[in-house]
Amino acid sequence: MSATQVRLVRLALIVALIALWEFYARFISTSSLVAGPSDVAMAWWPKVVGDARVLAAVGVTLIELVVAFAMSVVFGMLIGVLIGLSNIGRRSLYPLVLMLYGIPQAILLPLFVLVFGLGPASKIAFGFSHGIFPVIVNTIAGMRNVSPLLMAGAAAMGATRAQQVRHVIFPHMVTTVFAGLRLAMTLTLLYSETFNPAALMALVLTLALMAIALNELVRLVEARFSRWKD
Repeated sequence: MSATQVRLVRLALIVALIALWEFYARFISTSSLVAGPSDVAMAWWPKVVGDARVLAAVGVTLIELVVAFAMSVVFGMLIGVLIGLSNIGRRSLYPLVLMLYGIPQAILLPLFVLVFGLGPASKIAFGFSHGIFPVIVNTIAGMRNVSPLLMAGAAAMGATRAQQVRHVIFPHMVTTVFAGLRLAMTLTLLYSETFNPAALMALVLTLALMAIALNELVRLVEARFSRWKD
């Protein structure tokens, strides 16, 4: 199947889902909390784009998202590399990371609010707690996929530990790490709630488009670092 055919299939699927959503909202659903695509579209301009306060809030959310994601990437990759460099780290610390990763983050929200308050700091910290673990786990997984023969060959040629990470480990773990980065970016997305279903859905879709754009940016960066495989 060609790339054009794949795009057409995706477009057809999106159109079909929107049509089913509109049909359900108009003719099946009896709940006032369900808004169809047409209602969402009509609410998008006055409630989201046309409201300066909402746009300002979306801008703040974007900043919080970027800061939380950047912190997740930096600290997640650093911790992942430090753990993955040795058998002791993988055996002793990696199970602890997996245990913390398995804790539902929602139950920690009151703790973040208690420590950081209700401002941006608590949202950034909460997003950071969502994003860091996928980065750590995928970084370690990527490092484990590197052939020991390559590491031994680099060491035999006098490469330092930092050079081994830069020239041997990192290029071979790009795909796995960026999978973790895309997941981390998605998990750090924050948004507010409202009781207007159409306005709420319009806001959520706006933030979802923002997340899709950032995810595409991460994919482009991944493609840039993966050129050596072609």
